[in-house]
Amino acid sequence: MDAKNPFETPTTYRLHRAEYLVGFVATTVLLIVHIGQIRWVPAVALFVYIDIIGYIPGAIAYRRSKDGRIPKVYYVLYNTMHSLITQAAVATLWGVFFGWEWALLALPFHLFGDRGLFGNFLKPFGMSFEPHKTNPAYHDMVAALNAAGKGRRVPVPTGGGSLAPLGVRR
Repeated sequence: MDAKNPFETPTTYRLHRAEYLVGFVATTVLLIVHIGQIRWVPAVALFVYIDIIGYIPGAIAYRRSKDGRIPKVYYVLYNTMHSLITQAAVATLWGVFFGWEWALLALPFHLFGDRGLFGNFLKPFGMSFEPHKTNPAYHDMVAALNAAGKGRRVPVPTGGGSLAPLGVRR
């Protein structure tokens, strides 16, 4: 993956997840070390509000949709709430108005856990909100990289098949 080819192979995806897993471990250690100094009501609220706004509405819309297509607003909500930029702004505003506290670790703990443990990154509009199979275009891309790899094989993801519908409605 680079600036001209913004995609990930299965290997770079695993490495990307591993980097977030390190952040998750670091925030977990900090939470444990400072367990007695954490105000748990704000910590839990900061942890869950990300999904209350950013995931649950889209998940409900997706499950209610007859064809799996949902409006783009749900993708925008997910991506906004699961952005390190957004949560850094929230932490900064919290620190300025309420004071800096260990409960703020709930924000990176949530995001690093989503990415490192579960492999959930930002959602592109052209993909299903809840992907269940490998997108055929991605499968083809990995296969083409394998063919051009000069002896180095990239593992082709399993679970190929149609993702139609791709899950976005204007």
